[in-house]
Amino acid sequence: MGNPGTDVLRLLPAREGHFRLESGHHGHRWLDLETLCHDVSAVRSVARLLCVRLVAHEADVVCGPLIEGAFVALLVAEQLALPFTYAAPRPPSAEPLFPVLYRIPAGLRAKVAGRRVAVINDVIGAGSAVRGTLDHLRACGAQPVVIGTLATAGDSAVRLAKEYGVALETLAEMDARIWTPAECPLCARDVPLVDVAAAGGAKP
Repeated sequence: MGNPGTDVLRLLPAREGHFRLESGHHGHRWLDLETLCHDVSAVRSVARLLCVRLVAHEADVVCGPLIEGAFVALLVAEQLALPFTYAAPRPPSAEPLFPVLYRIPAGLRAKVAGRRVAVINDVIGAGSAVRGTLDHLRACGAQPVVIGTLATAGDSAVRLAKEYGVALETLAEMDARIWTPAECPLCARDVPLVDVAAAGGAKP
C-alpha cells in the first residue's frame, strides 16, 4: 500500500450536509461505513498497519464496538494473535448527548476483567461508541490502555483519549466539525437535517 492515511480515506465514502450523529451532536459530514468491510483485503491491509502501532501498548485483549468497529477489531485481534471481544449497543436513553450505551456481553465480561485492553474502532467522530465501550470495560474491571482507529474525524478522539488516560493510535485524520444542537450553526440557518436512514446511511 502507499500512504496509510490516503489508503484509509479511500475506504471511507463521505457526504456533506446537516446530520444528527449517534452521540446526539450535529455535524456537517457523514461517513457511509456499512461499505467499509466490503473489500476485506483492503481493510485487512490497513488493519495490519494499525497493528504495528499497537504492539508497543502490550494489550492482552482486543475489543471493538459493533458494528463496523468490531469487524476492524476482529482483524486486528487475528493479526496480533490476541483474544477478541466486542461491545454491543443498547437502546438509546433519554439523555441528549451520548444516549446509546455499549455493553460487553455477559459471557465475555470475566474474560476482560484485569486485562489490558486495546479498544479498536473504524472511525472516531464524536466518540460515542468508543466512550460507551471504555465505560463498560472499566465497569467490568478491565484496564483500557489504547484506542486504535483507522481514522479520526475532528479532534474529539484526542480529547477522549486524554479524558480516559489512554493512548491514541490512528492512521488518518479528516476535518470534521460537530456541535451540540443548541450550538449548531446549521440549525441556526434552518438547514434541514438529512434523513440518513431513508438515504441508506450508516452510523458515523
